[in-house]
Parts: sequence; C-alpha cells; structure tokens
Amino acid sequence: MSIVKRNSDWLVPSTIDGFFDRFFNETNETRATSFAPRVDVAETDKGFEIDLAVPGFDKKDFNIDLKKGFLTVSGERKFEGKKEDKNFYSVQTQYGTFRKSFQLPDNIVEKNIEASYENGILSVFIPKDETKKIESKITVK
Repeated sequence: MSIVKRNSDWLVPSTIDGFFDRFFNETNETRATSFAPRVDVAETDKGFEIDLAVPGFDKKDFNIDLKKGFLTVSGERKFEGKKEDKNFYSVQTQYGTFRKSFQLPDNIVEKNIEASYENGILSVFIPKDETKKIESKITVK
C-alpha cells in the first residue's frame, strides 16, 4: 500500500469566500464534468465482483473495455435540468463522465466476463480460470 497525497476537493473550497463564490456564481454548465463513483471490489472462489454505484444511468450509457489486462469502465450522465416548470436550487446528484480502471490478474476467463445494471448498481463479474491457480509459498531466509 502506498500513501498518496490527497488534493483538495473542488467541492470543498479552502476559504469561506471561495464557498460563496462557487455557490452563487457557478452554473450547472461550469461545474466539474467528471466524477468518481463509489466502487466495491470482492473476490470469491469463482471470480471477482466489481460493483459501481451509478444511479440514474441507462444501460447504453456504459462502456466496458478489456485491454492488456486492464478492465476499464466508463460512462456519461448528462444534466437535463433545463425545464420550464423547474427552478433548481441545489443539484447534488452526480453528472458528467466517469472512468475507472482495474488491473486484472492472469487467472481470469476474459471471454466470460459479464455485466448487469440494476437499481443503480453496475455489477461486473470476472470469472477465474480454475486451471490457472496463482499461488506461491515464500520462505523467509
């Protein structure tokens, strides 16, 4: 595990003046156009499970690619708040694009990767290849 310096979040300005400037002066079009969804990664005997919390998307909004051992999940949700009968005071749901990449181990079956989207959760299942066990015993000298 490595320690990574966290940059300040654009949602949390460093001064109170910055907060009010951002609150009153930014429109929906000038806010950040990307976001990072929450992700759960788990391993079972049968494979790896990746769940991304991305509510409000359609299935067609996702792209899932596998190249050189990296699984990349991306998508876009557009803000369509310009309605004549609504005046938004606050928009806290996430809009824009996202991209998440995961390095996969060698013991997977690439052709059997499955994805489903239900109740705002994009689930990706990566099955393990039972013939390729990645195990090793290391002795301490």
